[in-house]
Amino acid sequence: MKQFEVNFDGLVGPTHNYAGLSFGNVASLSNANAVSSPKQAAKQGLGKMKALADMGMMQGILAPQERPDIATLRRLGFTGSDATVLENAAKQAREVFLACCSASSMWTANAATVSPGADTADGRVHFTPANLTNKFHRSLEPEVTGRILKATFANDKYFAHHTHLPDNEHFGDEGAANHTRLCTDYGHAGLELFVYGRHAFDASKPAPKKFPARQTLEASQAIARLHGLSDEQVVYIQQNPDVIDQGVFHNDVIAVGNQNVLFYHEQAFYDTQTKLDEIRRKFGDHPLHFIEVKTDDVSVLDAVKTYLFNTQIITLPSGDKTIIAPTECQENDAVSRYLDNLVTMGTPIKSVNYFDVKQSMRNGGGPACLRLRVALTEQELDAVNPNTLINDQQFARLNTWVDKHYRDELTENDLRDPQLVTESRTALDELTQILKLGSVYPFQQD
Repeated sequence: MKQFEVNFDGLVGPTHNYAGLSFGNVASLSNANAVSSPKQAAKQGLGKMKALADMGMMQGILAPQERPDIATLRRLGFTGSDATVLENAAKQAREVFLACCSASSMWTANAATVSPGADTADGRVHFTPANLTNKFHRSLEPEVTGRILKATFANDKYFAHHTHLPDNEHFGDEGAANHTRLCTDYGHAGLELFVYGRHAFDASKPAPKKFPARQTLEASQAIARLHGLSDEQVVYIQQNPDVIDQGVFHNDVIAVGNQNVLFYHEQAFYDTQTKLDEIRRKFGDHPLHFIEVKTDDVSVLDAVKTYLFNTQIITLPSGDKTIIAPTECQENDAVSRYLDNLVTMGTPIKSVNYFDVKQSMRNGGGPACLRLRVALTEQELDAVNPNTLINDQQFARLNTWVDKHYRDELTENDLRDPQLVTESRTALDELTQILKLGSVYPFQQD
């Protein structure tokens, strides 16, 4: 039976803006208050999806959240018409208002943690939406994310859906951005690496001092239990607290893996050698490639600036692996030089493809942030909602949809425009029909 790794990319929402909401994310903070282009952002994302599909990859799409989040503003005490709620929230609680307008669900690496059926006790693909408790604007996402995932992976025979972990910092969970799976083939049992930033219940353990550690060990352990993973299939690795304090807010900013390749910066992990030895032991006698990037070759600063590790490593139909990198990597001398050398080093990575995703990069998300990886067998893929898979027809329909509904530019002042609410809801209502998702949004259920 054939096996696939399907990349489900987040479609950028109509309210894509630069509010600088993500403390600890250097790019997000440095571009705060810049003018955004929702239409360009959505088209950049769709362009990457279509390019991967054209390479022979299976490519899916996940719908964005409804924003502005009027329902949350009402929960926080703002009353009256939608227009009044927006106006008063913008005047009285600017930061809260901006958080409720965020289009951050575009970064679907944070949408959920996924374990393939080859790894789980019941043989089904398991999904747990991330609670994202560390950032208010992202903590608003899990419930709707769960509905979108259930509408995308709707067959109970093949897919199991869990409720997100308790909304508490002790179980802070950032999804697949801190999760990597190593395997020989996608359909065979693999080794799931859970990377955490701190111990929630033991303050004596190492932890960052400047920026928050968003993922806890306890959250990672809970997900492994929910997904029915055995101890021999799991490795828990602590992220280096020092690199978190340098702006590495998720593991996928400093390390990325695919099949039998782990590509990481030498400063990525705490107690690195012990954990690499555990990975080797649990992976067994299969070929395994650790590609370590030395600080002398690429500094942590350059890695964060270019998102060298927030690249996608994909396996092409030919069997060769290629890196999907942002053009920022190409524009940085040290990183470009490293990648040029990497493809000559005899590793499974044979080429690099560069993509312009600058609208996402300016908000702190590279190519890997934009996708959720789901390993599926042929039967499981047949059970996926087919309307959420990218082909020439869906790509054309979605581009037309973006042209029809998205604004060319968006400023902070535009976010309080009640017409934007109407535009966004109209767009999302039509999108659920294109993707055949049903009523996943609060405005559709009210």
